[in-house]
Amino acid sequence: MTSHNVDLAIIGSGSGNSLITNYWDDKKVAIAEGSTFGGTCLNVGCIPTKMFVRPAHLARGVEEAALLGVKMSVENVDWPAMRDRIFGRIDAISSGGEDYRERLENVELISQYVTLGQDNTLTAQDGTTISAKQLVIAAGSRPSMPNIEGIELDAVHTSDSVMRLDKLPESLVIIGGGYIACEFAAMFSGLGTKVTQLVRSGALMRQLDTEISDAYNKEAAAHWTVRYHTEAKALRQTDSGLDVVLGDETLSADAVLVAIGRIPNTDKIGAEKAGLDLHQDGRLKVDEYQRVLRAGKPVTGLYALGDISSAAQLKHVANYEARLVAYNLEHPESLRKNSNRAVPAAVFTHPEIAIIGLTEEEAREQLGAENLTVKTQKFGDTAYGWAMEEQTGLFKVLADKRTGKLVGAHAMGPESSNLIQPVIMAMNLDIDAHTAATGQYWIHPALMEVVENALLGLDVPDSGLL
Repeated sequence: MTSHNVDLAIIGSGSGNSLITNYWDDKKVAIAEGSTFGGTCLNVGCIPTKMFVRPAHLARGVEEAALLGVKMSVENVDWPAMRDRIFGRIDAISSGGEDYRERLENVELISQYVTLGQDNTLTAQDGTTISAKQLVIAAGSRPSMPNIEGIELDAVHTSDSVMRLDKLPESLVIIGGGYIACEFAAMFSGLGTKVTQLVRSGALMRQLDTEISDAYNKEAAAHWTVRYHTEAKALRQTDSGLDVVLGDETLSADAVLVAIGRIPNTDKIGAEKAGLDLHQDGRLKVDEYQRVLRAGKPVTGLYALGDISSAAQLKHVANYEARLVAYNLEHPESLRKNSNRAVPAAVFTHPEIAIIGLTEEEAREQLGAENLTVKTQKFGDTAYGWAMEEQTGLFKVLADKRTGKLVGAHAMGPESSNLIQPVIMAMNLDIDAHTAATGQYWIHPALMEVVENALLGLDVPDSGLL
């Protein structure tokens, strides 16, 4: 049995890996990773999914071209070549990062799962113990699985495995109606798979602003089959794939993707047994400095970041928290607080969606309907929207009409994840809506004019700029 005393220990090699700065060159560090090095985003999340989204988008170009008088066709979708190109790059980055950490003299890489003990100690599967002056828990999350018959069958996948299929399925049933389910539904259907999405509720992406949600549900249902108020009761193996039992009805598919959400890995590391405070959904509780709490008080030298503690399971949030924790580890005498700035997000489905801040429903409740101004701008009412024959895109902004302060934005349509960025900047830098609209030039006739026109359509005070 081996024992290590280190200055810093980290559980998780995703955003936690970035904590090892030059500050630690002359200090001892241990990083524990029981899964694939590099974390969720690199290996099974943001990066590979978007590398599949791009070719799926190109395959859908046939639809857009037809609107513009151009006849095109997709000759072939080479799934194995696509998969191998994507993971040939990703796997090399993962293994390269792991090799680099292994070669550092001051870093001990523990390629095992670990559990928490008292006083910032860890125990690995082989009995190795690590005692750390400071410890960061960045152990991430994993796909949640429903308790139904057949969930363990080989043809049942999660986001961890579905992108490495041997061949593109001709038919796929997706269980779930959130952002992961919707991204995969758009991706696989774009590549030619017959997709059926099962949703327990009456809407996909129901956490969205209602106007955007309604528009998205209409568009999604035009591109793949969506079954609302529907649950899988059992999954059963057949000679050709799987039967998905819905009750009195059975669907047949080559494969099933379960995408009903993600759960934090606090149970895997023994957080509850270690006496750490947890939210109802299992996340670690942290204070404004990202310090982990026990009995409501911060534990000295113990921090957490990313999915294991954050309500927003987003890589850019984990990266921000990692920068904050990195500073606080190195400057314990002058800790910095989490800014709690407005968090943007994008869903790379079809059509693409981007959001920040309050929905219209939330804004009415918080500001009062009389103090809220809202403008929804159609992509198709701008010059570049005409060029695209874009008929469904929407860009919606919300502001406090008393101050002009922006409180939310919601976009659905091409390039939404890019178009929303000026509003993200305005909200985080406290720039009022009128200043954001009139205090700069907007390139004509770029699609970005949809943002300009939305901002100009708000009923807010004149900032004095033209």
